[in-house]
Amino acid sequence: MSLLELKQGSFSYGEQTVFEDVSFSVEPGELFCIVGPNGCGKSTLLDCVLGLNKLKAGELLVDGKPMKEYRPKELAQRIAYVPQDHKLTFGFSVLDIVSMGRTYEARMFDPPGEAQKAAAMHSLELVGMESFADRDYTKLSGGELQLVLIARALCQNARVLVMDEPTAHLDFRHELTVMDIIAKLVREEGISIVMATHFLNQAYYMEGAGVPTRVALMDAGNFGAVGKPSEVLTEENLKNVFRIVTEVASDAAGERKYILPLRNL
Repeated sequence: MSLLELKQGSFSYGEQTVFEDVSFSVEPGELFCIVGPNGCGKSTLLDCVLGLNKLKAGELLVDGKPMKEYRPKELAQRIAYVPQDHKLTFGFSVLDIVSMGRTYEARMFDPPGEAQKAAAMHSLELVGMESFADRDYTKLSGGELQLVLIARALCQNARVLVMDEPTAHLDFRHELTVMDIIAKLVREEGISIVMATHFLNQAYYMEGAGVPTRVALMDAGNFGAVGKPSEVLTEENLKNVFRIVTEVASDAAGERKYILPLRNL
């Protein structure tokens, strides 16, 4: 059974349709990448998956059950979120921020207990940030902060992780660090990840790393193609959707593919 399934989903802002008749499913232990040009509806679609936007039509199922039938606490145990942007506020410690992933099981105004702190430390260990537990999170670098936000989502112990442009503001080194951690979470922890990204080569990177990966190519509010990266991210498809000329090449060993953007049409 799919962990997450959208059936013929549509969403509009007033009379402006953002996406229409979109269907997909997310299976246990896979990475599902949603790619497409700016303004095609990727982030809005994720907001619908998270329940932040209400679908105009269609149905969203979580573990085979309509999302609307879950209480917030129950959803928090099934779907976690890593945002694209995060506003830094008070100088909480890294451990405090990650512990907030277990807020759903605490009573109002109760501080994190030992069980919550232990879960937070385990999550920090998964992303290699356990030595930062006592640091002021407002003083972290962009890459470090992103790893902390991933740890906070992991602390929810949800089976589905939703990520919106998780490497949008990172340099190459931190981008690769995040990608390797995502690969580890899927392969070793069995977590399913739904990720919207502008960086098309990330899908090929995951495929080359042996991560079960599917790609949905989104354009003008619809999925034009869904399948393995090598099936979807072709020169012809990229030409039609992004209006650019590309070359899909391979590394010297022929183990990994990557996309070279050459010019606009």
